[in-house]
Amino acid sequence: MKIVKADPSNLNELTELALKLWPDNEQEHLRAEFEELLDSERDILYLATVEGGFVGFIHMSLRVDYVEGSNSSPVGYVEGIYVEENYRNRGISKKLVEAGEQWSKSLGCHQIASDTQLDNVISQKFHKKIGFKEAGRIVAFIKDIK
Repeated sequence: MKIVKADPSNLNELTELALKLWPDNEQEHLRAEFEELLDSERDILYLATVEGGFVGFIHMSLRVDYVEGSNSSPVGYVEGIYVEENYRNRGISKKLVEAGEQWSKSLGCHQIASDTQLDNVISQKFHKKIGFKEAGRIVAFIKDIK
């Protein structure tokens, strides 16, 4: 297993993995967004490879606004992480997060943060397993106005 920084040559594979995490997105839109992020100084995308195939990714960003539970700024933020189901529980996610931690440290961060849906118990267990502690819970509301 190897962790590599995403680049234009693996943008299609990155997009395919991301669509599995965020299936409500359109492929062209997500690809264009990632293409922009490849040149961003405030974002980084890493891919996990196993035997030459891409099996997971992480999108990290640098947040300077307040992040719940943080006591410093900036904060490295896990915007998304995904590993193919057949490759889970092999330490791949942990290695992706470690790459994100190193990137965050290189930008002066003392903390990294993440979030997950309130009902996503599997993701919550994963975060706790790799060393995150819960900083709070929120319920988001929305109301359509016409």
